[in-house]
Amino acid sequence: MTLPDDHTYGARVTVRDVLFDAERRLTIAGVPSPSVDAAEIVAHAMGTTRSRLFLQEAPTEEEKVRIEQLLARRLSRVPLQHLLGTAAFRYLEVEVGPGVFIPRPETELLAEAGIRSLVERPEGERVAVDLCSGSGILALALATEAPGSIVHAVELDDDAVTWTRRNVEAHAAQLADCGSRVEVHHADAGAVAEGELARLTGRVDVIVSNPPYIPDQMIPREPEVRDHEPAVALYGGPDGLDVVHRIARTAAVLLRPGGLLAVEHADVQGSAAGEAGVPGALEACIADAALSSRSGVPVGECAYDDVVDRTDLNGLPRLTLARKRAAEAGSSGAGSARS
Repeated sequence: MTLPDDHTYGARVTVRDVLFDAERRLTIAGVPSPSVDAAEIVAHAMGTTRSRLFLQEAPTEEEKVRIEQLLARRLSRVPLQHLLGTAAFRYLEVEVGPGVFIPRPETELLAEAGIRSLVERPEGERVAVDLCSGSGILALALATEAPGSIVHAVELDDDAVTWTRRNVEAHAAQLADCGSRVEVHHADAGAVAEGELARLTGRVDVIVSNPPYIPDQMIPREPEVRDHEPAVALYGGPDGLDVVHRIARTAAVLLRPGGLLAVEHADVQGSAAGEAGVPGALEACIADAALSSRSGVPVGECAYDDVVDRTDLNGLPRLTLARKRAAEAGSSGAGSARS
């Protein structure tokens, strides 16, 4: 039996029927992951979760209206996370909406790299910085999975930093339980070492960043990204590396010798891209007199050792790791401390 090709529920009153209709329409519209999106929309409208959806009674008329409203917005390619109001990431969930970048699953690899390095430091002496923090999810992941940490979340955009603060406040109890805290700074990630975080010069163990890295002329094809993500979180100048170059200098000042810098990038910005890639950008961070005086890196030397690129779960270049140049033999570098 073939169901009629219409956009009304009619006699279809069970959860399964509503899901079938929603998934069919999302598929026809070319929406990615139509099955998952349909289930999330129906569950959200019915005040439950995907895992408990089939335990629910048939949707009420009010719930059907709510499902239809949410479905119509998703069919117009409003991101699913904007409809739900939240985004999941590792063991956490943060609030998202217009004005802040939606966390992606591949960024979990960036968080993992930062956490692994941070937990090598003694608990209570762990200091990290999240540059271009957005929703604050990286800062929160580091702080909650590396107990006894202080993480500084830096975000420049006025709209985005509102979400950063909101999510940090929402996780206050969880942060307290693990003896960590997240401090939010409304500041420029490329200049923060000259301002309010200058007190951390040479004392930071880990810096993570998911900066804007799309070249200005490369407009994303996905309408969810192109039409709904904030431009300030997407575009990084003519080659996409403007912010990366500035972050490299900031990190060279803030990191202790041997401290980790981890930067996410596009799949075309890995080692094979040479100077047009993020590994190349970090290898090109050569200390001039001004940077040398702040970082301790000798003039004419690269600020970073051990620059390596990592792939994501699809085997695509996604993440560059680098260590702040080790202190010269006999020199005294500042150690990591709580601040």
